[in-house]
Amino acid sequence: MGKDKLRKFAENESFRCMIQPTTQEVMGCDHPLKGRWKSDFFHNDNPIVLELGCGKGDYTVALALRNPQVNYIGVDIKGARMWKGAKYVEQNHIPNAAFLRTRIEFISSLFAPGEVSEIWITFADPQIGREKKRLTAPLFLSRYAGFLQADGAVHLKTDSRYLYEYTRTLCQVNALPCAFATHDLYQEDRLAPTAPDAALFEVQTFYEKHFLAQNYPICYLNFSLAGKNTFVSPDWDEERWKDENHHAFVIQVHE
Repeated sequence: MGKDKLRKFAENESFRCMIQPTTQEVMGCDHPLKGRWKSDFFHNDNPIVLELGCGKGDYTVALALRNPQVNYIGVDIKGARMWKGAKYVEQNHIPNAAFLRTRIEFISSLFAPGEVSEIWITFADPQIGREKKRLTAPLFLSRYAGFLQADGAVHLKTDSRYLYEYTRTLCQVNALPCAFATHDLYQEDRLAPTAPDAALFEVQTFYEKHFLAQNYPICYLNFSLAGKNTFVSPDWDEERWKDENHHAFVIQVHE
């Protein structure tokens, strides 16, 4: 492991905004903060919003700065990446942003029923051909249902037409309400009555900026779990969309 990574890991340990549970704290048991994030960590009663697979944390930080009356938690397992966002939060004393270093497979051990108001999934790996690892697969949606409020939104923002079409079809077969769906967000009429919130266009991740600069369309889906806790996989045309994600996969490998 390189010295720079070791330095970042050491700094992460000192950041108040960075929570790093041990495996023993989340495997088959509840973490002490479960159900107590507002009272014990944020010390307020504001809504909690998660960004799953937050990477460097730029989206989490930007949303926190934009909405000071909402608590944001970026979740990822890559500590060296998260260091950037966590350090910014520490240096700038941003009280409503936090980072949680854990595998999303353990997310049920960290949040109680109704504790989370919204979920963001931004530019996640589409896991081509590996549905069980996909962050919008039935297995993961069942986990989210354990802590997301019944009317809470799940926001998917992605360059991957493959992931977008899979998730959109999953919503259809499970009768999940969809508030907004587009395979080309930046071509939408921003002044239309049904247009999404301005933050969708004005807050961008590292990957999003990269793809936009290369004229790749950005997909967006806003849906609800409708109070359900079990979901079925969609029967969809996977082969049709496989090649649509090649550019994203290459960038993620070499980032």
